[in-house]
Amino acid sequence: MTRPITAGVDGSAESLAALAWAGREAVRRGLALRVTHVWRYEEHHALDTGDRETQDRWVRDAAAEAARALAERHPGLDVTTDVLEGDPVDTLTAAAAESELLVLGSRGHGPVVGFLLGSVGQQVIADAVRPVVLVRAGDEPSGEAGGREIVVGQQGDLQDSAAALGFAFGTAAARGATVRAVRAWTLPPVFAYSPGSMKLLDEAGGLEPYEKKALAEALEPWRERFPGVPVVEHIEMGSAGQVLLSVAGRAQLMVVGRRAHRTAVGARIGSVAHGVLHHAECPVAVVPSAEGS
Repeated sequence: MTRPITAGVDGSAESLAALAWAGREAVRRGLALRVTHVWRYEEHHALDTGDRETQDRWVRDAAAEAARALAERHPGLDVTTDVLEGDPVDTLTAAAAESELLVLGSRGHGPVVGFLLGSVGQQVIADAVRPVVLVRAGDEPSGEAGGREIVVGQQGDLQDSAAALGFAFGTAAARGATVRAVRAWTLPPVFAYSPGSMKLLDEAGGLEPYEKKALAEALEPWRERFPGVPVVEHIEMGSAGQVLLSVAGRAQLMVVGRRAHRTAVGARIGSVAHGVLHHAECPVAVVPSAEGS
């Protein structure tokens, strides 16, 4: 069964930008679009926020209007609305599991919903088993113009970034874009040197050639699967987050992998994804590893 793209909306400028982005992506991929508004009843004595029935009507009217405007912009697009009351993290995480990808505003809040979509989005990213795309307010179709790249971070061995690379290549193929695959590297601490690792480095001719070889091997299956997608291999010394942000200005989309770390206070999405989400101006896709960890 083909999964739709789901856009989470709350009436904010950020979520409307996310909805517009999701609409364009659904058209490119030939997928249906589901407009999802998650809300929970909030009574505020100082403001006239209405009773539960009134708030429900406001939410449904807002979701329907957003879907109607999008359908007018893309006449052939299959658009449905889904208004759900409940915990936003749990509800959006469940929606992501049923979708090809979930699209959210990177920051935003609605007066009825009463939560920051940005903070909710961060937790959803940590828990989602499907890719989540975060879009800032002000994102425009011009940001997807020719010449702008799909930038994807690659690290580790063949499997470590396979999900992120697959998403990046699939998106680039749908858009006719170039993939810039970025692998950052640093000098290992002295204690990391071992006879085995030194032998591998010597065989590769040194650290930088070793990193180039590792990136080329990771890209090989995706080059074969998407032969029409141009690829730029980008090797640079530095922290992964800094190197990715240094090329963010040429990106129409930044793609990073995610291995969520569980702690006593909840899940953490990792420093690279966290840094890119906070500082990249372009939309950012966070893709869970293949095993969904």
